[in-house]
Amino acid sequence: MRERERGPAREIETEHYEAQQGHQGCVVWLTGLSAAGKSTIATHVARRLFEEGSHVYVLDGDSLRQGLTRDLGFSPTAREENIRRAGEVAKLFRRAGFIVLAAFVSPYRKDRDFVRSILDDGHFIEGYVSADLDTCIGRDPKGLYKKALQGAIPEFTGVSAPYEPPLAPEIVLDTTAQSVDQSVHAVIDLLDARGIRKARARG
Repeated sequence: MRERERGPAREIETEHYEAQQGHQGCVVWLTGLSAAGKSTIATHVARRLFEEGSHVYVLDGDSLRQGLTRDLGFSPTAREENIRRAGEVAKLFRRAGFIVLAAFVSPYRKDRDFVRSILDDGHFIEGYVSADLDTCIGRDPKGLYKKALQGAIPEFTGVSAPYEPPLAPEIVLDTTAQSVDQSVHAVIDLLDARGIRKARARG
């Protein structure tokens, strides 16, 4: 017996995903120098949200440069394109109702402003992960600063290339004074204040 023909499928809109998942989608964009703590904070926030049942994903420079942006270098033009691609990916996840934790040095304000411009109002949260250069050099988990200071890595942000701190970020996370747990709580509290976090998790 032939299955009755179906009509055209309705597109699944963002609000449908959000209704099913019980929380809003948004992009938390963490910017700061290399070794400031962006990816660490993003991973810990994502783990907590995931354990509460939220749909969450972490995007960071290392993961994208293994595939989507591996053809790009570190010139200002290449950095701009890197952030443009990262922003478009974050936008797609946001449309599917995900809470996206994006951890990118993203040194130029105009590039971060571009990402804000392609997202719905209120669904882009810029977080400045603040740590002074000496602190980041002291951490240097990948040895990148050592290589940059020796001239082995040209155009390295904070050493031989500029970094433009956010002028009015939604949240500042000072990792020279705050622990990882304190930073994570600060991000979670902001998501609660915005009404984004899973409703039953806040209870």
